[in-house]
Amino acid sequence: MAANGLTDQSGEKNLQAREETRSSEKYIKPAVNIVETEEGLILTADIPGASKDTLEVSVEKGILTISAPVTHTMPGQSVYTEFEPASYYRQFSVPETLDQQKAGADFSNGILTLRIPKAEAAKPRKIEVKVG
Repeated sequence: MAANGLTDQSGEKNLQAREETRSSEKYIKPAVNIVETEEGLILTADIPGASKDTLEVSVEKGILTISAPVTHTMPGQSVYTEFEPASYYRQFSVPETLDQQKAGADFSNGILTLRIPKAEAAKPRKIEVKVG
């Protein structure tokens, strides 16, 4: 996998970040698993409380962005709280060896599964040797 790919941990510091000083909204960085197969990458993100209608997954200028605003309303008046829901936001650098146009996503029970296939040029292939 390329050094600037999804699996490169050091590349995250170069990504566009939400400026905490300018935004009053809090963001949670969802837990993510990334698995590389012969066909491409499978990214699984844990986004409990998010809705399929508000979940956004996009790729722009080589940056994969996952964002999901979360709203949670309970009937009645809050007496005691230890947590408050917050929106999810995460970004990754996508290597050129992946075919971003053919990416697909599924969302079920708070789990986002994103499949990004490898570009045909990046897939390993066997070269036939002919006898002269």
